[in-house]
Amino acid sequence: MTPQALQDSIPAIFAPWIIAMDLEVLAVDVEGITLRLPVRREYLHVGGVMCGQAAMAVADTAMVLALSAKLGGFRPMTTVQLQTSFLRPIGGEHCIVKARVLRSGKTMAFGSIDIEDHEGRLAAQATTTYALL
Repeated sequence: MTPQALQDSIPAIFAPWIIAMDLEVLAVDVEGITLRLPVRREYLHVGGVMCGQAAMAVADTAMVLALSAKLGGFRPMTTVQLQTSFLRPIGGEHCIVKARVLRSGKTMAFGSIDIEDHEGRLAAQATTTYALL
């Protein structure tokens, strides 16, 4: 799939509040996908950095898109596990999200997501398991 095809699929797949995050698909290749997420004021908690809930939502969304690219299009799936480690605060104007499909079988898929801050430093890392329906 091309970055534009993946971008165009977002409104058809996700809930309105995910669509409102304004994710931008930057790249799609055999390794996975790369997205840009604007870090908006409404994603910040009292510490002035992006809250974990926003980071986990973008990680989950990125992996659905990475799996869609790997499978040649969206296929119904559900998150079985999402484990996230937060390594440093995410601030600035945007963050970069890199999702890789580690393995995709007939009924299960596994992935890894890195979220980098606006300076390119690893800020959060997640692993995921999905049931393919």
